[in-house]
Amino acid sequence: MNPAKFVSTLCRKMPFVVLGAMAVYGTNVAVAGDSDYTLVIKDHRFQPVELTVPAGKKIKLFVENRDATPEEFESHDLNREKVIAGQSTTTIFVGPLTPGRYRFYGEFNEKTAQGVIIVQ
Repeated sequence: MNPAKFVSTLCRKMPFVVLGAMAVYGTNVAVAGDSDYTLVIKDHRFQPVELTVPAGKKIKLFVENRDATPEEFESHDLNREKVIAGQSTTTIFVGPLTPGRYRFYGEFNEKTAQGVIIVQ
């Protein structure tokens, strides 16, 4: 049987068997969560201050604001800005990115809320 047709059939009938079939036939699989990263805002600071991600991949960035006040994730390098209400989480998609350093900061607390995404 044609490997692509075999996998297609399994996708419709048995979704959990698909990963094994793809491994047997050498198909690349993107595992859920392998491009997910988290930044935490606490005490008007980003944690971690440096976040390393792979080049050439789109990433999902969860920004969790543990402070009671809102903060704005701002990055001219990434061309992104988003207000995160206090005690809430938002998702920001970026990339794929080329290797380099991409600065971000919290616009409401710029003196303390600083960080960088390092792409390798």
